[in-house]
Amino acid sequence: MRLEFKPQAFEDLQYWMQHQPKVAKRLLRMIEETLKDPFGGIGKPEPLKNELSGWWSKRIDGEHRLIYKREGEALIIAQARGHYE
Repeated sequence: MRLEFKPQAFEDLQYWMQHQPKVAKRLLRMIEETLKDPFGGIGKPEPLKNELSGWWSKRIDGEHRLIYKREGEALIIAQARGHYE
């Protein structure tokens, strides 16, 4: 499966790597697992609703979420910091 980052998601990953490497490590592990099984694994995956229908969310921690969707053979990461923006 191909991995694609939206610009915001790439900025979010860079933020974690610079400011909280432990969170970055968890996030990278979460992305790796999501490539194998987009709808399972760590982070309590859940489908999003309304205008975000088609996207999924996994918990990075109590405040932050990984927002992604599978499109064909691509896993698209939209956001990796904050909560559903």
